[in-house]
Amino acid sequence: MLYRENGQFKTTYRADQQIFPILQDRWALLAILLVAFVAVPLFASDYLFRAILIPFLIMSLAALGVNILVGYCGQISLGSGAFMAVGAYGAYNVFMRVPGMPLVPALLAGGLCATAFGVLFGLPSLRVRGLYLAVATLAAQFFSDWMFLRIKWFTMDTPSGSVAVSNLQVLGWPIDSAPSRYLFCLGILVVLALLAKNLVRSAIGREWMAIRDMDVAAAVIGIRPMYAKLSAFAVSSFIIGVAGALWAFVYLGAWEPAAFSVDMSFRLLFMVIIGGLGSIMGSFFGAAFIVVLPIFLNQALPALGALVGITISTAGVSHTEFMIFGVLIVWFLIVEPHGLARLWSIGKQKLRLWPFPH
Repeated sequence: MLYRENGQFKTTYRADQQIFPILQDRWALLAILLVAFVAVPLFASDYLFRAILIPFLIMSLAALGVNILVGYCGQISLGSGAFMAVGAYGAYNVFMRVPGMPLVPALLAGGLCATAFGVLFGLPSLRVRGLYLAVATLAAQFFSDWMFLRIKWFTMDTPSGSVAVSNLQVLGWPIDSAPSRYLFCLGILVVLALLAKNLVRSAIGREWMAIRDMDVAAAVIGIRPMYAKLSAFAVSSFIIGVAGALWAFVYLGAWEPAAFSVDMSFRLLFMVIIGGLGSIMGSFFGAAFIVVLPIFLNQALPALGALVGITISTAGVSHTEFMIFGVLIVWFLIVEPHGLARLWSIGKQKLRLWPFPH
């Protein structure tokens, strides 16, 4: 009875086209933002920040970028880890080589570097699709691994290839404690998620979805496939590049090319599949699931094994994690291809009608 829009009349097109047309959704979002910005920094522990919250925020941003390309435009990509690596090393070089470079412009510069890299490897999408496009984007992953491992200029000529950043600050505000890192990532995520939500509701977003559904028919009605596909690669790569820079600067602090291996690309693709293709909310659901599940399994499986007298090693937990991921991906592809976001949408629709069965 609480989730009804009775009496919420729309008198203008602007009101009818709001991101959250139902009043309860707007109040719920406001409450979530208040909790995230005020309550969580006051009461969360350092372990919660470093092990769950900060990785969740950065992975949500990266999954958001992947979802724009894969979910909204229908271009399968296995090079997301490469885009993150380009964003991280691009931001690192700008931050270290330009004296007095602020942190936020350096992160944006890393996103722009990833944009150029993504558009370059998005050019095959103009000619190939499906599995062939996935292989072409996978080539970007292998190329980035070779580039950052062999070309020492990107790593400031460090012998080991490992780089590090320190003394991060924004407008004099040091980004050194766990709450400050969390708030910094949260602020960037909120801004980019709002921009992405408005972008997919705009004309270019409708072009992406038309290309996804049937590119030949989209071209017939006047949509330019080249512009739509390359713009999706550009926007997606920029968001993923910023996420990669945040992952390197804020979460890792010190990293090497192996931090953005092909495993990262597959993990981001799993987030989008489990969370929901073509859904901004699904990016958050998928990131939360992928970040929390390994931690839950590391705690729960040894405890369950001890109850029945079985010792489960760390390797066993890791193998079980991969098996569960595989089973869940197959289950979602068969039962609910639109992922957790679709289940959330169905639950909201039932609440709007409850207690009536129709």
